[in-house]
Amino acid sequence: MPRIQSRARRAFLQAAALVPAMPLARAVAATKDPAGPCRAHIKLSCNLYSFNAPLRSGEMSLEQVIDFCAELGFDAVDPTGYYFPGYPEPPADAYVNAVKRRVFSSGLDVSGTGVRNDFTVPDGAKRAADVAHVKRWVEVAAKLGAPVLRVFDGRAEATGPTREQRIGWVADCFRECAAHGGRHGVVIAYQNHDELLKTADEVLALRERVASDWFGLNVDVGSLRTGDPYEEIARLAPFACTWQVKERLYRRGQEEKTDVRRVFAILREAGYRGYAPIETLGEGDPREELRRFLDEVRQALG
Repeated sequence: MPRIQSRARRAFLQAAALVPAMPLARAVAATKDPAGPCRAHIKLSCNLYSFNAPLRSGEMSLEQVIDFCAELGFDAVDPTGYYFPGYPEPPADAYVNAVKRRVFSSGLDVSGTGVRNDFTVPDGAKRAADVAHVKRWVEVAAKLGAPVLRVFDGRAEATGPTREQRIGWVADCFRECAAHGGRHGVVIAYQNHDELLKTADEVLALRERVASDWFGLNVDVGSLRTGDPYEEIARLAPFACTWQVKERLYRRGQEEKTDVRRVFAILREAGYRGYAPIETLGEGDPREELRRFLDEVRQALG
């Protein structure tokens, strides 16, 4: 073996000695070659909330939406739990397996799935019920082959509890869900949603507080609304395990069109490797809206 090691190898060995003392994301970051970030590899997924209206009305089935995404040439789909029969109860295994086979036979992957939860309610029994809900859907995600389950902090609607109390509840709930995710090989992906936590600083502080290798960030570019969204996105990008790239975002509370070239430049600079689900929310036929936005994203990716 040569006596002189590469910079990357030396960095890896130094970081490996520190792994027990730091979360996985920081240990991985420490192994990057100091000459520059890891080479990005971005795959496009469709967040099926883009089809929320036709899926909820029955105008389109989940299977039809999957077929349409395959026709457009996506790499993957992200079907939120709302669109499975019987939600919030988990679907039957036979249905999960049928969807999984449909996705596979269409040449797609499942990049993730998600649920609605609220860990900010004062009633401890209700928070526990939502933790149980997330755990059940962790198991659905594992059966579906989804590597991440998207979850929220909560709406923080009730009066009385302090902000610090709510953040403590959220961290405790996420930590419990992440432990269950680790048992089933599914990462709990916190989606910032302009609810309890609103800034990159708050999100990063929560991440440190949860401190689990099975807890990551789903960066929702349309829900960072208090400052410069691109600065906020750039701060969160090194810790992202998945994304929500939307057509519109907010600069200090004012809506504007997303500069998708700039967003994907941030992903590349961070060395992001993985799925970047896109989502359309506008008026009109979601099939045409999605086709148009996908063309724009592909142009931005070059």
